[in-house]
Amino acid sequence: MDSHHPSDRTPSELGHVRPWRMIQRRKSRQIMVGKVAVGGDAPITVQSMTNTKTHDVEGTMAQIRALEEAGADIVRVSCPDVESTQALKAIVQQSNVPIVADIHFHYKRAIEAAQAGAACLRINPGNIGSAARVREVVQAAKDYGCSMRIGVNAGSLEKDLMEKYGEPCPEAMVESALFHANILRDHDFHEFKISVKASDVFLTVAAYTALADAIDCPLHIGVTEAGPLRNGTIKSAIGLGNLLWAGIGDTVRVSLAADPVEEIKVGFDLLKSLGLRHRGVNIIACPSCARQGFNVIDTVAKLEERLAHIAKPMSLSIIGCVVNGPGEALYTDVGFTGGGAGSGMVYLGGKPDHKLSNDGMIDHIVELVEAHAAKL
Repeated sequence: MDSHHPSDRTPSELGHVRPWRMIQRRKSRQIMVGKVAVGGDAPITVQSMTNTKTHDVEGTMAQIRALEEAGADIVRVSCPDVESTQALKAIVQQSNVPIVADIHFHYKRAIEAAQAGAACLRINPGNIGSAARVREVVQAAKDYGCSMRIGVNAGSLEKDLMEKYGEPCPEAMVESALFHANILRDHDFHEFKISVKASDVFLTVAAYTALADAIDCPLHIGVTEAGPLRNGTIKSAIGLGNLLWAGIGDTVRVSLAADPVEEIKVGFDLLKSLGLRHRGVNIIACPSCARQGFNVIDTVAKLEERLAHIAKPMSLSIIGCVVNGPGEALYTDVGFTGGGAGSGMVYLGGKPDHKLSNDGMIDHIVELVEAHAAKL
C-alpha cells in the first residue's frame, strides 16, 4: 500500500503540477466551422452575434470587424429575409472569421445562406418547420460544404414536446436535440453541433449535462437571453462556469443585452478564469481599502482601457499595498505594489525591479506591458 503523502509525489505521478486545477474536457468529435475547428482537442472558441440589419453590409461589417478585434473566433448574423441572404455573400467575402447564418421560420433562407457561402447554418428545430424542410436544409449544407448547429431553445420547443412534458425541462430539450440530430445522421450528415439553451441557469446546466452524456457531437453552450451586462455576465458565469468546469462545452456564446463586443470580452474572461483559453492581459487587482498607496480602482480602469489592444496572453498585478502585493507580483509578468510617500515598487518576472512614482505609473506600466508582450 502506498503510504506516501501526495505532496511527496512528482508532478508526473500526480498527472499535473496542480491536480486540483485540472479540467478533463468531455471527448467530442470535431467539426469545422469554415476554417475554425470546433470540438475534439481544439481550443474552446468564443463567438457573438451582430445586431445590425444584415442587409446593411457596411454597418454589419463594421460590427464584425470590432468583434474580430476583440478576439471573436466565429460571428453569427441573422438572416430573416431575402435581402439579408443576398447581402450575406458580400459579408462572407469580407469577413476574416467564419460567418454563421441564423435561420428561423423560413427554411428557404437556410438554403440561400448556404449558397451565399455561410460557414454554418443555425436552425431552431422548434420553428423551422416540418422534417421534410429540415431535410432540404441538410441537403443544402451538404451541397455547399457548411456545417450546422441544431439550436434548441426552452422558449420555442416543439408543440408535441410541450404537450408531452407540460413545460420546458431538460428531458424535453434533449429529446428535441436528439430527434433532429438523428435526422441529420440519417442523411449521412455529421458536421453538426448542438445547443440546448434556456434563460434559466438551472435548466440550462441540467439540459447540457444530460445532452453531454447522450451524444458525442460538439456542444455550443450559452445561457440564452441572460440579460443586461452585469446581471447577464453573472448568470453566464454561473451557468457556463459550471459546465466548463465539468469539461462540457466546445464553443461559447455569452448572450447579453449589451454591445456584442462585451460578449466576447466576457467569454474570454470566463475561459481565462478556468485556464481554458489565454488571450490578452489578465489584470489581478485588489478591491482597495484604506491601506492603498494610490487610487487602485481608477488606475485599474485606465489600464484595462489602455491595454485592451494587447492580444498576447500575459499577467499584470496592481495591488494597493504591501500586504499581498509582493506575493501576487511573484506570479505575474509585470506587477506594481503601492508603497509610501507617493511611490511604489515595480516587479518584473516576479522580482522587485525599480521604484516608481505614482504620478507616472500608468504610462510607465503600459510601456512595460507592451514591451513584454512584444517579446512573446
